[in-house]
Amino acid sequence: MKANYHTHTARCMHASGRDDDYVRAAIEGGFDVLGFADHTPWPYRTDFVSGMRMTVRELDGYVRSVRALRAAYAGQIDVLLGLECEYFPDYIPWLRDTMQAKGVDYAILGSHYDLSDETGIYFGYPRDAGDVRRYVKRTVAGMETGLFAYLAHPDLFMLGYGAFDRTCAAAARALCEAANALRLPLEYNLAGLRAQRRRGIEGYPHERFWEIAAAMGCRAIIGVDAHAPKRLTETDLWQEAVDALCALGMERVERLEL
Repeated sequence: MKANYHTHTARCMHASGRDDDYVRAAIEGGFDVLGFADHTPWPYRTDFVSGMRMTVRELDGYVRSVRALRAAYAGQIDVLLGLECEYFPDYIPWLRDTMQAKGVDYAILGSHYDLSDETGIYFGYPRDAGDVRRYVKRTVAGMETGLFAYLAHPDLFMLGYGAFDRTCAAAARALCEAANALRLPLEYNLAGLRAQRRRGIEGYPHERFWEIAAAMGCRAIIGVDAHAPKRLTETDLWQEAVDALCALGMERVERLEL
């Protein structure tokens, strides 16, 4: 079984390609399951306009497209309707109601911003140790809502924090403890892995984070985090992730029970 539950669309404004291009690329890449999980819209209470997600008005079109692809490619690949969401406390009731009303199959927690991207900091580039601790607090609170199938790029803060210090180790342990308590897999993110290989940066997935996750007995799931169809055909990165998790002795979740 080869499944990816982290696929974006051009609606998020930082991905490219048509929706059906992703499905065909997934088939070419040997996937049995393709889950679309584009960045959820939020019904902002201010006049804020996000540059990284679809609008509420675009949500119905997204839902219709994914459902149509599910029908069109039935028997070739299982296409699922998902969303990647933050934990924004003020908007969680709307998210819960919307997921039920639209028949969303699953959601993944991508903890990008503090409280809301209207005013909150971006957790990928924490300013100091306090921001890392704030990331952990918000992320664990999101995990505890019961809305999410897994935690995407749990080590996102390593993108811009710098050296993996005591604060990072404590953050890793806290996130792993919550993941174990809630039986939520942690995502080994291929978009981050690709960035490391292409640009020679230290970011995520971070070796020391995953050593802690392995030692604490966490379960892992591989996520392509595809922002272009061709990412679903990069079988070398997928195999690198499989090998890394195998070397760590981690249990790998191959298919979500939805």
